[in-house]
Amino acid sequence: MTIDWHFLMPLIFAGLMGAAILIYVILDGFDLGIGILFAAADKTEKDRMIASIGPFWDANETWLVLAVGLLLVAFPIAHGIILSALYLPVFMLLIGLILRGVAFEFRAKVPVHRKGRWDLIFFAGSLTAALAQGLMLGLYVLGLEFGPAAFAFGALVAVCLTASYAAMGAAWLIYKTEGDLQKKAVRFLRYALAFTAIGMVAISAATPFASPRIFEKWFVWPEIAILAPLPVVTVLMFAWLWRLTFTLPAPGDRHALSPFLVLAGIFALGFAGLAYSFYPYVVPERMTIWEAAAAPESLAIILVGTAFVLPVIIFYSFYAYRVFGGKAHDLRYD
Repeated sequence: MTIDWHFLMPLIFAGLMGAAILIYVILDGFDLGIGILFAAADKTEKDRMIASIGPFWDANETWLVLAVGLLLVAFPIAHGIILSALYLPVFMLLIGLILRGVAFEFRAKVPVHRKGRWDLIFFAGSLTAALAQGLMLGLYVLGLEFGPAAFAFGALVAVCLTASYAAMGAAWLIYKTEGDLQKKAVRFLRYALAFTAIGMVAISAATPFASPRIFEKWFVWPEIAILAPLPVVTVLMFAWLWRLTFTLPAPGDRHALSPFLVLAGIFALGFAGLAYSFYPYVVPERMTIWEAAAAPESLAIILVGTAFVLPVIIFYSFYAYRVFGGKAHDLRYD
């Protein structure tokens, strides 16, 4: 049987790019969320929060670099269209990430009485990056259309995605900390869950009306039967997690990791719904993954490089999370 590489190669790279985006949202989501939660933490708590993400945040952002790199080399036409249309939020995202990186390093080097300004910059960078990503998502869902209604929807998604990242950050703190900060993280999670739910409902309500094609994929039989389990399971996971927040922290630190894993599952289900809705388009309603893909010969060369790079990233990520597992402790300054 002859393999149709013209069909298969773009599909492989679309899957790799989607996986990289999802992993980035989950992993970098919790350290962006912790930066956002800086606004409600005292000085001692901020040091513990930084300690909880210190070994991981650089590796987490590698997945964003991989996703954007795959978009550029595998779907160059779509890369130009999407990033040109989203120029402003992409610029905001880069500024936010730069501010985070600079503040993260400087707050560890400056005298204690000057750490406050870098804490503020770290919070501002985290908030800016999260809002920019939410605005990008909202505009993408509406097919890269621009206007007052589109920007209003993008702003709603931006606020709710920011709350979702705060929820991820709170869930990570429940796992990595103990004592008063862990109890405070449980309260953070409970408040952020409400906005996370609103954001997912808003995106779910808007997506089928982005195009008649997506509407049919959602509400025409038998397609509706394929999609129906996603919202049902998501609601059940939200309900279980909401109930769990009233029992945490539990004796013996039981279920400390459960909120993070459940939120990761909710994010994965939401991403699966979006992927199902927009497939096979990479630029909504304009360009399919096959129309936007580079030549199969070029993709074959890129795939060889990816086969070497991707296992290294995965191994390093697993290794780092294993080595630096356990509870985060107060930072020590010499």
